[in-house]
Amino acid sequence: MRVAVASVVAISAFLAALGSAQAQNAPARAATPPATPPAAAAPAPKCENPNALGITRTVEVDTTGGPGFGFEHFKQHDFLRANEVVLTFDDGPWPNNTPAVLKALAAHCIKATFFPIGKHATWYPEILKQVAEAGHSIGNHTWSHKNLDKMKFEDAKTELEMGASAVHMAVGGPTAPFFRFPVLKHPPQVVTYLGERNIGIFSTDMDSFDFTMRTPERVIASVMKKLEKHGKGIVLLHDFQKHTAEALPELLDKLKAGGYKIVHMKAKEPIKTLAEYDELVRKQEKLPIANSRPTSSVVRTIVE
Repeated sequence: MRVAVASVVAISAFLAALGSAQAQNAPARAATPPATPPAAAAPAPKCENPNALGITRTVEVDTTGGPGFGFEHFKQHDFLRANEVVLTFDDGPWPNNTPAVLKALAAHCIKATFFPIGKHATWYPEILKQVAEAGHSIGNHTWSHKNLDKMKFEDAKTELEMGASAVHMAVGGPTAPFFRFPVLKHPPQVVTYLGERNIGIFSTDMDSFDFTMRTPERVIASVMKKLEKHGKGIVLLHDFQKHTAEALPELLDKLKAGGYKIVHMKAKEPIKTLAEYDELVRKQEKLPIANSRPTSSVVRTIVE
C-alpha cells in the first residue's frame, strides 16, 4: 500500500512540474504574431460628376464552352434587365478618337468593352494600355478585320489567334476571352473552334451603324431610337470613328436623361494566348527596314 501511495505522489509531482513548464512556455507561443490577413481591395475612385451615369452592375462572364451573346445572332443568354445597356467599341485603338472615347467614359464614371484590331494594337500599344489602365474590358476583333466567313478555316484561325496575341502583348497584361466577328459573320467551324478555346462570342443587340454616318448627331439619333425600341441591350459602336468619339459626351448625357443604366462585363478568367501565334505577331513587329534614320532626318518642313 505504501508503494502504491508513493507512486501516486510521484505521478502527481510529475504532472505538476509539467504543468508549470507549459505555463512558462505559454507566453512565448502567444507572442507569435498572427498571420497577416489578405489586403482589402482598393475602393473604387470616387466619381467627381454628380450627374454621371455610373455603373449600375458589374457582371462576371464565364466563357467556358464559348457562349454567344447579342440577340442579333444568339438568343440564349439574356442577362440584361430593363433599361440596362452594355457599351462596346470596335476597331481601335486609334489616335485621338480612342482617347476621346476614354475621356467621355471617364467623365461619366462608366466602363465599356473594347474589341481592338490586332494590327492597330501593335501600332498604338500605348493607347490600348490606357484602355486597360482605365479598367475597361478588352477582347479581340481579329488581326486585320477580314471577313472570316470568306476564308479557309486555318486562315481564319490565324486571324483570330494573331488578334488575341497582338492585343494581349500590346496591353502587357491580362485581356478577356471575348471575341467579336468582323462584319458580324459567324462561320460555324470558327464558332465551334471558339467554343473549344473557351472564348465568348459577342454579337450585338443593336448595331449603331455609326461607320455609315458622318455627323455626331446622326450617331446619337441612331442609338437612342434603337434603345427606345428595344428597351435595353448591347450597343455596338466604333472608337475608330471620329464622329462617334465626338458624339459620345452628348450620347451619354441622353442615356442618363432617359433613365438608362450601364452594365460592365468582366471575364471570369483571362485569355490564354498560343505561343505559335505570339511568335507570328513578333515577326510582324520585326520586319526588315532599309535603315534606322529618325523621321526628322528623312522628312522635314521646307515651307509652312
